Amino acid sequence: MHRTHLLQHTLVTGAVLAALAACGTDARDNAPSEERQRTTKAAVPAPPKKKPVQGLPGMPPVLDPKDVYAADRPGKLSPVVKDFPSRVYVPNTESDTVSVIDPKTYRIIETVRVGRQPQHVVPSWDMKTLWVNNNRGHTLTPIDPKTGKAGKPVEVHDPYNLYFTPNGKYAVVMASLDRELVFRDPHTMKRVKTEPVSCYGVNHADFSLDGRYFIVSCEFSGELLKVDTEKMKVVGQQKLPFKGAMPQDVKISPDGKRFYVADMMADGMWVLDGDTFGKPKLLPTGKGTHGLYVSRDSREMYVSNRGEGTISVWDFAQNKVTRKWQLSDGASPDMGGVSADGKVLWLSGRYDAEVYAIDTRTGEQLARIPVGSGPHGLAVYPQPGRYSLGHTGIFR
Repeated sequence: MHRTHLLQHTLVTGAVLAALAACGTDARDNAPSEERQRTTKAAVPAPPKKKPVQGLPGMPPVLDPKDVYAADRPGKLSPVVKDFPSRVYVPNTESDTVSVIDPKTYRIIETVRVGRQPQHVVPSWDMKTLWVNNNRGHTLTPIDPKTGKAGKPVEVHDPYNLYFTPNGKYAVVMASLDRELVFRDPHTMKRVKTEPVSCYGVNHADFSLDGRYFIVSCEFSGELLKVDTEKMKVVGQQKLPFKGAMPQDVKISPDGKRFYVADMMADGMWVLDGDTFGKPKLLPTGKGTHGLYVSRDSREMYVSNRGEGTISVWDFAQNKVTRKWQLSDGASPDMGGVSADGKVLWLSGRYDAEVYAIDTRTGEQLARIPVGSGPHGLAVYPQPGRYSLGHTGIFR
């Protein structure tokens, strides 16, 4: 090669190599494709592992730390309940009966005689039994949800409401007039421990994401309690900052960061951080706010406003009421639950001796069914979930 041409070739080659070096090229660029893929994969950091929630000892593991209702998806029935017939059980407080409704036909198919002043129908932790809380009869009546037949009543004093610890170890009776939280064996209902309270009217509750504590409403003194689940002891108490406050239903947000407490006199929901148990904030929803029910996709919560006959739809992400459904004249929507497929909200009409079936997509009233006098904490059963925390159906 001519010297001039050789010099030009050397300069060009050097320039190309310099340009490649400036672009960060090294020996890996000339490696086989498989080796380059291995190198690239190794360079991408592995996604961080989700830290498991350290739940109450013996409690089933939390499925999703960002959604406590992850097990409650439409139709996701446990093998324990999948063969149970779909029914709506309505306790009639002034008739001392439970009306059993077929949700497909909207008709009462049976009326079960129970004890005096039944307040709530409560699914047991293992979901095999429905317990009717006969408040003034001082008994619990078991109903077999497979057959709909009632069993022998169990003596339990002042059972206004009933809950179960997330590990299934204890039943917790809300003894409203006795001013006690009574921890009992979840099967025999024998008393294990009594925790006296200084507030009046303990009635509703819900548990934290990890199950280690629960928040309780005291309706007659306008107070909230924080209770250590394992120690079975009240560890916090506060008065709501509203004169005449009357807190009712309690529900935790899907992400487990907030508790919502319905207040029928403040006409809205109190929202508070359960961990810190700090001062709550009032969120208006409607007159006579009473029951709180989370949708099957965990995006919304249906809020019954008993004093004005409406249902407010609360959007968790937007942190506000996005819709309000007006029921027919004279309606008094109270307690209830959502159907297994999530399409129907069932509520008792406390002062009107009737039950309402409401379309959760449109708010349309599908049915208005006459029942006994003073219908209260009705249970829609079965529902999705792995276990029950009590009330009219709080499932995880």
